[in-house]
Amino acid sequence: MDNKNTFWVNTRAIIERTNDGNKEILIQWRNKKGQECWEFPGGCINMFESFYDALKREVKEETGLIVTTIKDEDRYLKIDGVECMKPFHIYQWLEDPGFGNPLGFHFICQAEGDLLTEGDETKNIQWVGLAELQQMLKSEKFARSDKLAAIQYLKENL
Repeated sequence: MDNKNTFWVNTRAIIERTNDGNKEILIQWRNKKGQECWEFPGGCINMFESFYDALKREVKEETGLIVTTIKDEDRYLKIDGVECMKPFHIYQWLEDPGFGNPLGFHFICQAEGDLLTEGDETKNIQWVGLAELQQMLKSEKFARSDKLAAIQYLKENL
């Protein structure tokens, strides 16, 4: 199959919590050959799957957590089999990564449950403070698809 003209539509979760009065974000290490990097939980949306359902499924598969709230979910509309929502951030790659064109939507959310140590092609799942996230973004080992969303998140929360 020729993936050159294929869009890979993704949902990505910026899961936040407050711990001892400090805001933290969940990150994980992508443990997939050729894609080893720090990233936010998320992945491809299945055909005719809603954005929110895909977000909740991917978070559960990769982290073990259950999404409890999604920022701006009060603006979600679904009528006649069409959904409309307000994501935090949208990305599209503007150069060919060699496997199609990734297009994704970041959502800020909260989740609860028991955190896995390894998930679906992920490991080292952990909570990091915003200052630590800021330092991690300086490395070359942060997912390109998540880096700008993390920068924007930090601008709004530091």
